[in-house]
Amino acid sequence: MKPSIVIIVLVIFAWPLYYLYQRQLGAISFLLLALFFFYIAMQERKKTKKQKKNDGT
Repeated sequence: MKPSIVIIVLVIFAWPLYYLYQRQLGAISFLLLALFFFYIAMQERKKTKKQKKNDGT
């Protein structure tokens, strides 16, 4: 995922996550951020596996 897209998504979701944090629901916003970064990490992992597979053949 391109870094510019990640930044745009984080900026868009900054206000709702901050709202949750203000309402003493910071754990929910942390969970959502963790899931977002986990999703990005899995996409990058797939890309590197695919590159390794193509380099090996």
